Amino acid sequence: QVQLVESGGGSVQAGGSLRLSCSASGFLSKRHCMAWFRQAPGKEREGVAAIYGESGFSYYDVSMKGRFTISQDNAANTIYLQMNTLSFEDAGGYYCAAIGARCTSRWNTRQYAYWGQGTQVTVSS
Repeated sequence: QVQLVESGGGSVQAGGSLRLSCSASGFLSKRHCMAWFRQAPGKEREGVAAIYGESGFSYYDVSMKGRFTISQDNAANTIYLQMNTLSFEDAGGYYCAAIGARCTSRWNTRQYAYWGQGTQVTVSS
């Protein structure tokens, strides 16, 4: 049984930074894609960043690249999302997702078999 648990959300001033963590358990191998999605109130869930466990190769939504960095600690079965220069548009729920496959359709929420409960990010002035 795969379980994903996010942490690290909170309130930050505009221009600030946060680091989210997603701890995974139950994986049998590193051949999996893990991703971060986010969802603002009233909007669809959108992909932020993804990483393939075996290679460490990462992918970013074009609007996030440069400000957000995804990384992994395979020994700890944890992925991270470093978010810098946060703006009001970055506020919302941030969700970790995983699938035992490559990150081919990485922004398609339906391809992910496992989801965490989410962690909330609030950006204030």
